[in-house]
Amino acid sequence: MTGSTGGHVDGRLTGRLIGLGVTGSIAAYKAVELLRLLRAEGADVAVMLTPSAAQFVGPLSFAALSRHPVETDLLGLLPDGRIGHIVVGDTADAIAVAPATAHFLGAMANGLAGDVVTATCLASRAPIVVAPAMDGDMWTHPATQANVTRLRDAFGYRIVEPEQGSLASGQSGVGRLADLGLIVDAIVAAVADRPVRVPEPAARPPLVATAHDADLTGRHIVVSAGGTREAIDPVRFIGNRSTGKMGVAVAEAALARGASVTVIAANVEVPLPRTATVARVESTADLRAALLRLTQRTDGTAGYDALVMAAAVADFRPVAPADRKLERAARLAIELESTPDLLAEVARIAHGLDSHGAPTRRPLEPVPVLVGFAAETGSLERAGEKLRRKGVDLLVANDVSEPGSGFGTDTNRVTVLGADGSRDELPLLTKRGVAERLLDRVALALDARDAARQTDATTAQRSPEPA
Repeated sequence: MTGSTGGHVDGRLTGRLIGLGVTGSIAAYKAVELLRLLRAEGADVAVMLTPSAAQFVGPLSFAALSRHPVETDLLGLLPDGRIGHIVVGDTADAIAVAPATAHFLGAMANGLAGDVVTATCLASRAPIVVAPAMDGDMWTHPATQANVTRLRDAFGYRIVEPEQGSLASGQSGVGRLADLGLIVDAIVAAVADRPVRVPEPAARPPLVATAHDADLTGRHIVVSAGGTREAIDPVRFIGNRSTGKMGVAVAEAALARGASVTVIAANVEVPLPRTATVARVESTADLRAALLRLTQRTDGTAGYDALVMAAAVADFRPVAPADRKLERAARLAIELESTPDLLAEVARIAHGLDSHGAPTRRPLEPVPVLVGFAAETGSLERAGEKLRRKGVDLLVANDVSEPGSGFGTDTNRVTVLGADGSRDELPLLTKRGVAERLLDRVALALDARDAARQTDATTAQRSPEPA
């Protein structure tokens, strides 16, 4: 039987959230195995690292195993704006600090919060289990023993005392981190007579995106990002509120999945991926020129496997921009014209269609997967019509007036519409999470495309030649 932690057999900690604090002892590497044991008991685990602990074991290992953000910064925020270590303190059923240094013991005994581990413990009413590890003389020092006594007797902490054994100093003595099984047992005992503190997943630390296979290896993905600007005069322009965060998230996710990525970057306010090829543009005309250069090679084949058009293209531009700065006036009338629908134009080229939708030339070989974005306000009623009009395979629609789903946010709530009639309404996710879910669809579409081409080629080879 599986428990609520996603794939783990029900154990003594099923349904529990355990905060795991790791401090700067050389035994920090053992905390990775402790995390595995807690997960094996069914626990959901959120990890906090002090700066010195991160020098021994990096956050990536803990994030991959726990599937939660690793708290390392007192000022760190979750994607939804909550303070990370406060969320752990408020929702954990128990907090275990293993290994705990002499510095941690002294800080906690005196109520000092200088890092995320001490701050989480001070901010929480959950039972706290402490497993010290340090040099033998440090452990037996009267100051350390006084701090341990105060934590145990005055604060009610459960102390899993260190064991006799070889120490990092090369000496042998009491100071070695206790057996991990004993630490798990102490955590189980700490929560045994308590109900699950906060069972609602939404109140707990969020899950991070799971790792993906390199399912885009060998693919060329083009991503447009940011907002275009249309000149009014040499110093003023018409633009939009796009920051480029969504496009950059798609580019980073595609790179992580093995793709070769070209970013067509309009006005962006976030760093671009260093390993991507970058083409800088400003206006809609610039963006169109970059797209046409990339879409079709001189031999008529496709220049990329997929295009993700995440850029916010200005819908209007001045008919006649001034060649010198306009003087200030009480009123200024500017005649605007619509900009061309760049994605619809690329779709026509890809499928060999003219501006009326009639087949007039050979489609690109192979036909790329095309993805569009539609920023709406109030409802997504027009998204289906935009999907058909643009001729794309997927359209990602969102209501930018919804909190957490607009320009400049780190999160997004989108609906992914497919040309096959599918409609996938995603929950509020980080923009990287949205990118991963979108690329799942792109990878499947590319695999299906290539499988169909292979089938067609095999059928053609087997067809008898005319007599």
